[in-house]
Amino acid sequence: MFDRLQALRNSVQHLRAIASEIDRADYTSSAYPSEWTIADTFSHLGSGAVIGKRSFEDSVAHRDSDADFNQSVWAEWNAKGPSDQVSDCLVSDAAYLSCLEETTEDQRAAFQMKMGPFAFNFDGLVGLRLGEHVLHTWDVEVPFHPDAKLPNDAANAILDGIQFIASRTAKPPGNARDITIRTSNPVRDFTLILGVDSAELIEKSHEGAAELEIPAESLVRLIYGRLDEEHTPESVRGDVVDFLRSVYPGF
Repeated sequence: MFDRLQALRNSVQHLRAIASEIDRADYTSSAYPSEWTIADTFSHLGSGAVIGKRSFEDSVAHRDSDADFNQSVWAEWNAKGPSDQVSDCLVSDAAYLSCLEETTEDQRAAFQMKMGPFAFNFDGLVGLRLGEHVLHTWDVEVPFHPDAKLPNDAANAILDGIQFIASRTAKPPGNARDITIRTSNPVRDFTLILGVDSAELIEKSHEGAAELEIPAESLVRLIYGRLDEEHTPESVRGDVVDFLRSVYPGF
């Protein structure tokens, strides 16, 4: 099991480093995907950090959350100018990380959060923020560095808990099919079980060659809808990855 909190800490530092390299004039240029600007993406991460921190603190304190809080945060951040969206994101992002890091072992052990029919413990909550943070950090990095990759520690920490995303965001093709997958660095075996209207990614060893051999970071980007042809390693080509792009078009 990869350390999700350490991976999140590294990603927060990486986002700050990327922000320091972006000219203010580029804040309104396109991120990835192009529907969002660079500033929009920072705003999404920043407002998410404010909401996540409050929700976490409410859960730890066993108090009810304000039903209007999320909407008020989104309205506040939508009203900010691009420069403030970027700079304020770095502040709220660091504050949320500190909040998570400062909890005691007892608080972590007792923590549980409901999201619809799903329940998340402390490590699961960190995993949700990690996936969002790492992928959106890539979104603002790749327009300036087309060869950007997800950090390997983060990619594998995300893969440890990616079933939630892999099952919820898939668009199954309408016929059952199992696909064997092997990642590199480190070697990990998975099987994607596609049903008529379901998808399940399980980590399971298999003998011989896999149908899809792919770096761990590329598999994460594939499941998050960020493995278009322009950003796919030369070693990862063929009908299987083309098919899986249609299963995971992004969200």
